[in-house]
Amino acid sequence: MLNIKDIMETVEMIDKENLDVRTITMGISLLDCIDPDIDRACQKVYDKITTKAKDLVKVGCDIEREYGIPIVNKRISVTPIAMLAAACPNEDPVKFALTLEKAACAVGVNFLGGYSALVQKGFSAGDIALIKSIPQALAQTDHICSSVNIGSTKAGINLDACRMMGEIVKEAAELTKDRDCIGAAKLVVFCNAPEDNPFMAGAFHGVGEADCVINVGVSGPGVVASALHKAPDADIAQLADIIKKTAFKVTRMGQMVGTIASERLGVPFGIVDLSLAPTPAVGDSVAYILEEMGLEQCGCCGTTATLAMLNDAVKKGGVMASSRVGGLSGAFIPVSEDAGMIAAARSGALSLNKLEAMTAVCSVGLDMIVVPGDTTAEVISAMIADEAAIGMINTKTTAVRVIPAIGLQVGDELNFGGLLGSGPVMPISTLSPAKFIHRGGQIPAPIQALKN
Repeated sequence: MLNIKDIMETVEMIDKENLDVRTITMGISLLDCIDPDIDRACQKVYDKITTKAKDLVKVGCDIEREYGIPIVNKRISVTPIAMLAAACPNEDPVKFALTLEKAACAVGVNFLGGYSALVQKGFSAGDIALIKSIPQALAQTDHICSSVNIGSTKAGINLDACRMMGEIVKEAAELTKDRDCIGAAKLVVFCNAPEDNPFMAGAFHGVGEADCVINVGVSGPGVVASALHKAPDADIAQLADIIKKTAFKVTRMGQMVGTIASERLGVPFGIVDLSLAPTPAVGDSVAYILEEMGLEQCGCCGTTATLAMLNDAVKKGGVMASSRVGGLSGAFIPVSEDAGMIAAARSGALSLNKLEAMTAVCSVGLDMIVVPGDTTAEVISAMIADEAAIGMINTKTTAVRVIPAIGLQVGDELNFGGLLGSGPVMPISTLSPAKFIHRGGQIPAPIQALKN
């Protein structure tokens, strides 16, 4: 039973420590919308989304008002659109993107994810056409997010897809260079993509999911940092316990919101993703958590070890709080979205090499990283391949969301505003991996994939 101390503690977390529900995301299957006539398919897509999600924003706002819990985003994820595009191979998939944009505006959500393809073991019908259309789709829409899964522990890495995605990231940035290259910021390339992720830009509704579900993504780096600040003399095991207890409380709040939203919307409750998702707000930073553990600045030696402990403790605390933990669940390190990461990158304490090492132990990967605009497509492709290799070998989700800042160089800054924040252009090796990338083919699955 809750006592007054628990209630006041939660109020303080919300009021002073940036605790929030980052998103309630409705996942909607579009498999029953597949049609060889793209216009009929688009109409089915629009009708289903606007029917299922018509009350999503209202319910989120009602819960926010009644319980005093900030719910920052209301979002939708849908079946990977490449599966719908496969049924109408001679049509432009951008029609689907424009339909999704129209539906997102009609129901009032912040983002809609699922302009996606799953090509970890090769390209099936619809995949190549959709991938090639991504830059135009993102340039012509404001709310649509895109993702492509190019590898997995079971399948290996599709190097042809890596090559394509380097080119697509560059083109997406070029087509939106008048809007701070926002197209690339709405595109993520995965290895081992989860089917129930509520966070953008990587959310899509997996084919193994129910027809419609509610997934919740919580946050709370500021809460964890504040808790650690109150224990300046604790040893590292004691800090792990503090993080676990804090993650437990945050996850409980997320489960409550998800359960209420599920009941009011009349759809099943899916999962709570208990990831520590930072923001540019001062204090709401994963980097500051690591610094509370004793680092002079995020990026120095010890950063990977402290991040590994944080990620593990968050998961342990979260799974004790809910049997419905899923998605990514851990600690995000998006450079432009984290005030502490931004500061560390600006000062030079945090390099791309250190970030890559950190991705071996965090929730996702190289996230919201700004690189010079003249970075070649092959270098971006190789960055994707490197990150996918970490995910493949370690049987974890990894991803790359990198923004080539067209017209900018190292030392300049790109400013997206809002939750996407701003980031300094970071130096990257210009040595060419072109021959490797253009070999193509499939990097074989690792031996640990053979578990049957």
